[in-house]
Amino acid sequence: MAKKTNTIRVHQIAKELGVTSKDVVSKCSSEGISQVTNHMSTLSAGLAATIREWFSNSGEAAGSSAVQTAAPVDLDKARARAKRRAPKKVAEPPAPKTETESVPPPPPPPAVPPPSIAPEPEIVVPSPETSVPEPQTPPSIAAEAPDAEGDSQGTDEPASDAPPASSAPESVAVPNAPERPKVVAPLGRKLEQPVKTTLAGPKVIRVEQPEPVRQPRPSRGPSHRSGGGGGMDQDMAPPMPGSPGDDRKPSRRNKRRSTARPEGRSGRGTLSPDQGRQGNWRQQDLLERERRLSRSGGFFKAARRDVQKRTDGGGGQRAKSIAETGGSVSISEPITIKELSAVSGIKGTRIIKTLLLAGDPETMERLTINSVLDADTAVETMLELGIELEIIEQKTAEEQIAEQFASRDMVDEQSRSPVVTILGHVDHGKTSLLDRIRNANVAEGEAGGITQATSAFQVPVDVSEGSRVITFIDTPGHEAFTAMRARGAKSTDIVVLVVAADDGVMPQTVESINHAKAAGVPIIVALNKIDKAEATDSNIQRILGQLAEQDMSPREWGGEIEVIRTSAIANEGIQDLLEMIDFVAQDLELTADFGGRSEGVVLEAQLQEGRGAVASILVQQGQLKKGDFIAIGRAYGRVRDMVDDHGRRVDSASPSMPLAISGMNEVPDAGDRFYVVKSIREAEAAAKERIEQERNKSLAREKVTLDNIFEKLQGADQKELPIIIKGDVQGSVETLQATLTKLSTDEIAVAVKHAAVGGINESDVGLAEASAAIIVGFNVTSSSGARRAAEKAGVDIRLYDVIYDISDDLKKAMVGMLDPEHRIDVIGHAEVRDVFKITKVGMVAGCYVTDGSIERNALIRVTRDDIVIESDRKLSQLKRFKDDAKEVRSGQECGMLIDGYDDIKVGDVLECYKTQEIAPTL
Repeated sequence: MAKKTNTIRVHQIAKELGVTSKDVVSKCSSEGISQVTNHMSTLSAGLAATIREWFSNSGEAAGSSAVQTAAPVDLDKARARAKRRAPKKVAEPPAPKTETESVPPPPPPPAVPPPSIAPEPEIVVPSPETSVPEPQTPPSIAAEAPDAEGDSQGTDEPASDAPPASSAPESVAVPNAPERPKVVAPLGRKLEQPVKTTLAGPKVIRVEQPEPVRQPRPSRGPSHRSGGGGGMDQDMAPPMPGSPGDDRKPSRRNKRRSTARPEGRSGRGTLSPDQGRQGNWRQQDLLERERRLSRSGGFFKAARRDVQKRTDGGGGQRAKSIAETGGSVSISEPITIKELSAVSGIKGTRIIKTLLLAGDPETMERLTINSVLDADTAVETMLELGIELEIIEQKTAEEQIAEQFASRDMVDEQSRSPVVTILGHVDHGKTSLLDRIRNANVAEGEAGGITQATSAFQVPVDVSEGSRVITFIDTPGHEAFTAMRARGAKSTDIVVLVVAADDGVMPQTVESINHAKAAGVPIIVALNKIDKAEATDSNIQRILGQLAEQDMSPREWGGEIEVIRTSAIANEGIQDLLEMIDFVAQDLELTADFGGRSEGVVLEAQLQEGRGAVASILVQQGQLKKGDFIAIGRAYGRVRDMVDDHGRRVDSASPSMPLAISGMNEVPDAGDRFYVVKSIREAEAAAKERIEQERNKSLAREKVTLDNIFEKLQGADQKELPIIIKGDVQGSVETLQATLTKLSTDEIAVAVKHAAVGGINESDVGLAEASAAIIVGFNVTSSSGARRAAEKAGVDIRLYDVIYDISDDLKKAMVGMLDPEHRIDVIGHAEVRDVFKITKVGMVAGCYVTDGSIERNALIRVTRDDIVIESDRKLSQLKRFKDDAKEVRSGQECGMLIDGYDDIKVGDVLECYKTQEIAPTL
């Protein structure tokens, strides 16, 4: 026996209920059952039971809503009598009963469109005047009876009101009529057409709720303030027909807007600004009202119209733009055509057209609205359009921090010790003079007796008014250390210019004078080495004259420059120099802030083993403390430790104090300024912006145009000497990079592939191998791994401690890379008088030597009609008569056979010459 399934099809249950499949699908769809889509959809047992309840044919549901009171009707008898009787007979009520019963109503008639639920048919109560009672017909027959019965049906009057179910039972009036004989129904079951089942309850119609759309805000009427006449406010205007406000109470918003406004706001009403028609307005209500009005577009449109009318004086003319009136506009870099159009009011297409007409078409044809223009091009383009463009430089994070420090208030202003920088020519005794002042011997520790880096230290000195503390900065005097001297002059209060009495004013002396004048600091001249025999009075007067030529007239000549005669070896004039420094410092009245955040300048920077990046700094303002967050050029970090010039660890540093700090993420550049900031994030942002600027600058390349294409092609043949520089301090690396780059010539260029602080490691060797570079180390050593890698890769590592040696060796290397020059020496000329053709030999030229001589090992150049037709040919044979000759002199005849060349004609001139190689020079 087959197993009974638990599912049923839609068409099966529709057939069972006597309804169409479409009705079942429609009902399920209205109830939100989406899986029932057509007549073949399957239904679960539970869903089928639910549908049967919906389409139930029982009268219990209908009977629960209304109770009809009538006598019981025998349906079989009624149907039999209806067939026998004529259609015009009046219905006869059933036999009377003594008590009223609630009879379930018959099934309702089939539903017809529209799909609204038809009301329950009412039971027809027979009138007492009816003579022939008859049982009531079923609803299905009664629905068709009005058309069939015609006028006879109209005589019956149905009951007007059916009593409710809760009402008390009533007695039904029974007409006085004789009872008819009963008709016996047939024994067999009568076939009947099934009645269509309808829904037992009210039909649910689902209607999509419309999306709430806010009514558009109507435009405001003209106000008396804007020059318009007599319009009324939107709140005071009558409501529009069909609007929600015509038959309802105004909403809270409309009610608030409809209240009276103060006199100063709209010119109407006499209430105070904080009082409304219904009472006092709260301050919160006023704020909400202002926010609501400011968010509406109509508010700004009306305000713009008011401004326009006030500007135009009511004449209706619009305000002219900058493009029409001219004037000046400001813009910050980078400048795009789109931004230029926005600030000037000129269309971008017009700006592009102006650029195309003024510039190179090949370059300008790729312009778009987002193209970036340089400052000069943007200014020239705007001038052609009648607008003056002002370029506002965009300030970096570091510049913003510097402005904050420049405009800050002093927390604890006190007098500070002076900062003195020693400048002068190389080997004039600067470091020896400082050694005498601080009772130390620094010069012996320098390679070659030459200062290679900037150093700073504080020295307590005794002057006439007591003990003072002076900060000294020692700078190199070599010509390569120009940047160090410039940094020393900018970070000082007083400059001591050291001039040797036996040498006089030298080039670096003049350069130091210029640096001091550019910094605007006072200058004291120390005429050193006064103990030497060459320091005669005449020589000293000559040196004073050289100083006067540089606009530095000495005081003994009536000028303003103090000249102190000193000797570091003999300890002469040292105290006089210190007294003069103290006098000038008191005259300057030097003060600084000993509280607040610190700032200063980097004198030198290097990479030390065990400490990392170390910067020698000079504090200029504020109090630097251990643990401060610091921004220092492209480096940033937190101050980890501080060491003074005596090697002692300190926790804080005051102005004019030199010290070495560590804790940065990388080595900063010498000359960078440092600032103490509030957080590490602020310091990191300033450093990253500085790195990005340097990166963009290094990536910038000159574009090839028709103007410089020939220079680029010529430069392509230029040879290159790649080098890698490693130094002990940042200042030395910077100096070497600038000095060695200047050695470049038109034939060969020095290319610095990498320059950094620290020892030579394996990564440097790898870079040198890849770029075929020479590694130059200055006051550093190479690691064992780097040496092994260099030997394996064949990389040349050169270590130096004096800058002179680096320059000399690089010059020799550059000379070795150059190709030797070839010089042509003409020996003599010979004229071809006849040509002989010899079998198996070739064409032999019979010549007459007109000048000089002809040598057999020389080269021959063939000239015909003063035009060179062949050159660099060798003589294979040279004969005089029949004998071989090594040389034939002028006025003699000879025969010449040119190797590999037979196109000799009478009248040709043969030029004999030799080439000579000349060693190249830079």
